[in-house]
Amino acid sequence: MKIILTLTLMVTLAVSAFAAGDNAGSDNDGGGAVAADAKYNAVIDQRSQKIVQLLGLSDTNTAAKVHDIIMAQYRALNDWHTANDPKIKAAKHDQEAIAAIRSSLKTLHDGYLASLAQYLTPAQVEKVKDAMTYGKVQFTFNGYCAQYPELSETDKQEILRMLKEAREEAMDAGSAKDKTAVFQRYKGKINNYLSKQGITWDKKKVTSSISPP
Repeated sequence: MKIILTLTLMVTLAVSAFAAGDNAGSDNDGGGAVAADAKYNAVIDQRSQKIVQLLGLSDTNTAAKVHDIIMAQYRALNDWHTANDPKIKAAKHDQEAIAAIRSSLKTLHDGYLASLAQYLTPAQVEKVKDAMTYGKVQFTFNGYCAQYPELSETDKQEILRMLKEAREEAMDAGSAKDKTAVFQRYKGKINNYLSKQGITWDKKKVTSSISPP
């Protein structure tokens, strides 16, 4: 239990540190647009530097290029959400229209990963993905393993697959809150999967690492 609580605190602190940056680009009032843009650039620059530091790149030129790719992606995502979130909201339940709008986000996502792959190994790209989503994949996976010690290897692999799928979507979310919402939605899918396997949630065993169904 102490380990789970410690992990919870670590992730909370990490989310808080990155969340300030995720939400910093949304203050676009007319009079302070230039100042807000400069502030946002400083935030995503710092955030990109932290991610590059996690990679431990020895080549400074490669590190600089990766930094610029990550920073450009944060900027592009902010611009995309500013332009398209109102359209998605207006489309409401028109899934076909929403899918058409989001298709350009998929293009942005794939282009970003292709750019990273020019300079990073697959394992390093994984680290970038984890850093952009606050390490929620491993943290949540560990929580399920602690909560359900009876999980088979097949169950674990399926949970991990769904969490990584959530990560791909959360990478493109516009704020820390939206990233968390993506993982919450996938936790619902995982809980449904476990229920079908006959693995039920026991309130007596619940930990602070994952939410109940």
